[in-house]
Amino acid sequence: MDYDALFAGPLDALKAEGNHRVFADLERHRGAFPAATRRVGDRAGEVTVWCSNDYLGMGQHPDVLGAMHDALDRYGAGAGGTRNISGTTHAHVELEAELAALHGKEAALVMTSGYVANWAALGTLAARLPGCVVLSDALNHASMIEGMRHSRAAKVIWRHNDVADLRAHLEALPRDVPKIVAFESVYSMDGDIAPIAEILDLCEEFGALSYLDEVHAVGMYGPTGAGVAERDGVAHRVDVIQGTLGKAFGVVGGYVAGSARMVDFVSSFASGFIFTTALPPAIAAGAVASIRHLRASEAERAGQRAAVAAVRAALDAAGIPHIENPSHIVPVMVGDPHHCRWIADRLLDDWGVYIQPIVYPTVPKGTERLRITPSPVHGPAEIARLATALGALWEECELARRPMAAQ
Repeated sequence: MDYDALFAGPLDALKAEGNHRVFADLERHRGAFPAATRRVGDRAGEVTVWCSNDYLGMGQHPDVLGAMHDALDRYGAGAGGTRNISGTTHAHVELEAELAALHGKEAALVMTSGYVANWAALGTLAARLPGCVVLSDALNHASMIEGMRHSRAAKVIWRHNDVADLRAHLEALPRDVPKIVAFESVYSMDGDIAPIAEILDLCEEFGALSYLDEVHAVGMYGPTGAGVAERDGVAHRVDVIQGTLGKAFGVVGGYVAGSARMVDFVSSFASGFIFTTALPPAIAAGAVASIRHLRASEAERAGQRAAVAAVRAALDAAGIPHIENPSHIVPVMVGDPHHCRWIADRLLDDWGVYIQPIVYPTVPKGTERLRITPSPVHGPAEIARLATALGALWEECELARRPMAAQ
């Protein structure tokens, strides 16, 4: 059996559709990010990164790096085991206490990524609550969908951010059936924000457990960076808050926060937590430093908001259509995978501007885009170059000007 030939067919189809993914070989420059070196074979060139999820530049913050260096010297490289078998260091204990305090919850549980946290926690809750029905926003992240699928619980999909549709589905369910309403605060592709308070009103009215994914919001919103729920003054009403350490906090890992009993339940039954080696303690220590800094400092969030406003103004001046939304995510719609890839390649090769094209299956076919994430470390010169480059390429790509790009 020629297995490589079997692999080739689907890969060739992806390439023909323009949906094949190519990874950029980058070396971030500590202290100078978003500057990076891009390597292609033996050649190297300087680029500006415009699509990083390190939204606030905390991956290079001195407090974070200092904490990680210190922990590496004290603890060594790895955790040495699962959390149950020798892998819980004091750095992990400190991190979970810090996360619980951040969200005003009794406890938190750290896992190896935001994806794993959703898959393990949501999957376990849905599977172990007898007869549970999960009501899922139509645009929930793949990690939440996988958790629900893994649980084998009944699932109801409600229209994206449509509170009336959610109510209708809740009304159709028996009152005594355990229910989980799973949704996100900031949706990463369009950058829209959920009506959290209205959704929580329904959860409380119908006795549903609220499960809120704040991965694109933690560090970014609220007076201490606890997310949109904190900004809106409703975090205390959310039963389970899920977040990540790999975006605004600048390191890696995921977590859930909520009641002590819920956290104990997940840690006791979630295979994705139980059988996985714990995060390296240096990572945990860096996350603690990042969270503590952002709980006390508004400077990074203010700088990021200013950068977003400046980018949007520059795109408007250049005539580049982009989705208007209330978040930090700036999606420039292209609507065709080949043109999306072509524009991204030209930006990178000719202008030193790196924006990864977002194509199917991350987004539906026909909604391909360039997803720009301005940060406080993007300055006026980088913003001007971005707008100039996009403006020049827009002149060369008629398809990218079609009306759907302005939706």
